[in-house]
Amino acid sequence: MAGLISFALTQRLLILIAVLVLIGGGYSAFRQIPIDAFPDVSPTQVKIIVKAPGMTPEEVEARITGPIEVELLGIPKQTMLRSIAKYSLTDITVDFVEGTDIYWARQQIAERLNTIWGSLPADIQGGIAPMTTPLGEMFMFTIEGDISLMEKRDLLDWVIRPALRTVPGVADVNSLGGLVRSFEVVPDNMRLAARGIGMDKLIAALEHNNRNDGAGRLNDGEEALIVRAEGRIKTLDDVATIVVDNKNGIPVTVADVAEIKMGALTRYGAVSKDGNGEAVTGLVLSLRGANARETVNGIEGKLAELSKSFPKGVTAKVFYNRGDLVNKAVETVLDALVEAIALVLVLLLLFLGNIRAAVVVAIVLPLAALFTFILMRTMDMSANLMSLGGLAIAIGMLVDAAVVVTENLISHLAHHKTAERLPKLHVIYRATREVATSVTSGILIIIIVFLPLLSLQGLEGKLFRPVALTIVFALSASLLLSLTVIPVVRLVFVEKKKCLMKSLGCQETLQAIYKPLLAGV
Repeated sequence: MAGLISFALTQRLLILIAVLVLIGGGYSAFRQIPIDAFPDVSPTQVKIIVKAPGMTPEEVEARITGPIEVELLGIPKQTMLRSIAKYSLTDITVDFVEGTDIYWARQQIAERLNTIWGSLPADIQGGIAPMTTPLGEMFMFTIEGDISLMEKRDLLDWVIRPALRTVPGVADVNSLGGLVRSFEVVPDNMRLAARGIGMDKLIAALEHNNRNDGAGRLNDGEEALIVRAEGRIKTLDDVATIVVDNKNGIPVTVADVAEIKMGALTRYGAVSKDGNGEAVTGLVLSLRGANARETVNGIEGKLAELSKSFPKGVTAKVFYNRGDLVNKAVETVLDALVEAIALVLVLLLLFLGNIRAAVVVAIVLPLAALFTFILMRTMDMSANLMSLGGLAIAIGMLVDAAVVVTENLISHLAHHKTAERLPKLHVIYRATREVATSVTSGILIIIIVFLPLLSLQGLEGKLFRPVALTIVFALSASLLLSLTVIPVVRLVFVEKKKCLMKSLGCQETLQAIYKPLLAGV
C-alpha cells in the first residue's frame, strides 16, 4: 500500500490522465450496458413447439411428445426435460446448466430433431421456438380501426409483423386474435359421385396446381428470356378454374364439384379487450440478453414509420411497453443516487467543516460508479433495479475511506507540527500511509460481508448476485481511488494555506458531548 501511495504521488500526471480515461471509459460502458427493469432469472432454455391438427392430447403425447423426449435424452449439460400436451399442440422445454451457450444448446436440440423428424406424422408443423425467455414479452399493441377482424389480422401478419422482426433485439412477433384469411373448398359429394371423382383426386389437384414452375430459358441472340408457368393461387377464381379431371374431353373444374369461398383457419381461442368484443393483438418478444431500452425504442420508431401507410382511421394502440417499466426503474435508482450524494455532501460539509474537502471526498462517488460500470460491462451484467440498487445501497459506504483519508490529510496539513518543516508532498504521503491499513481493513471487512451472496444458486443467485457484485466493485473502486486519486487531488489542486478546517459548530458540539463520555469510559 505504501508503494501504491508513493507511485500515485510521484506519477501525478499519470494518475490524472487515468482519471480522465476512467471517466470516458465509464461513460462509454454505461451507454453499452443492457438496461432492463429487472434481471433475467430464467435458465438457459430451449423450447420446442409442435402443432398436430386434429390430434387429441393422448395422441399428441403418444405419437409426438414421447418420441421427441426419448430422442432428446442424453444431451450434455441437460438439467431438466418437461413437456405439456394439449389438443393439437405439444410444448417441450429443455433446461441446461447455467452458463451454457444458448446457441450451442439450440444446435444440440436441432440435431436431435433432424434425426427424429422423419418418423413423426407427416402433417405436423413447428420446431424450435424463438430464442427468447419467459420475461421476453417486451411490447404489446392492438390494431384499432373500423375494419374487420380479418383485415386487422392481414395488416398485422403481412405488414407489421415482418417489419418489426427486422428491429435489432426482436426475436419474434406473435399474432393473436382475429381471423386468418384462407381459401375454403367445400366438396359436394353428390356432384363428385355423379362425375366419378374421389376426394383424393380433388385434394391432389389443389396441391399440384398451387405452385409456380420454371421452364428454363429461351435464347434470342445475345438476350435470354426466362420461361416459367405461374400457377400459384391468388384469387377465388384461380381456385375455381383448377382442373380436377377430364371426362370425354370435357374438363371438370373445382367449381363443378365444390363450393369455393373465402374463410378463416380454425381457431382455438380469441382475444378480447375491455370486455367489448374481440381484438387483434401483436406481442413482441425480445431476444435473450437484448438491451430492453434500445429494443423498445427501435420498435416504437418502426411502428411510427409503419403507421403512415395504414388504412385511414387504423392505428396501433400500445397497451404494454417495457420501456415505461425500465424508465421507472432507472429513475428510481438515479433519484436514490442523487439524493444520497446530496445528503453525503451535506454531512461531509458539516463534519469536515471544509467545502473543498467535502467536494474532494464527493469525487469518489461518481468515479467509483463509473469504475463499477466498466466492470459490469466486462462481465456482461445488465443495469437493472437489482444491480443499480446495489450501487445505491453502497453510496454511503463509498465515502468511508475517502473521508478518513481526507480528514487525516487536513489534520496533518493544518495542525501537525512537522507540516511547516516538510514539503507538502511528504506530509500528504505520511498522512495517507498512516491510515492506509485501517482504511483497507475496514473496506475488506464490508466486502467480506457480501461475499456469501455470491455463492447463491438458482433464482436467488440471479436476483442477489448482481447486488453483491456491484457493491464489491464499488467498494473496491472507492478504496483504490481513496489511496491514489484523493492524495493527488489534495496535492495538486489544494494549497496548504487553504487546508485549515473551518468548523461550522457541529464538531465543537459533538466533542463537548463526546469527551466527557470518553473520559468516563
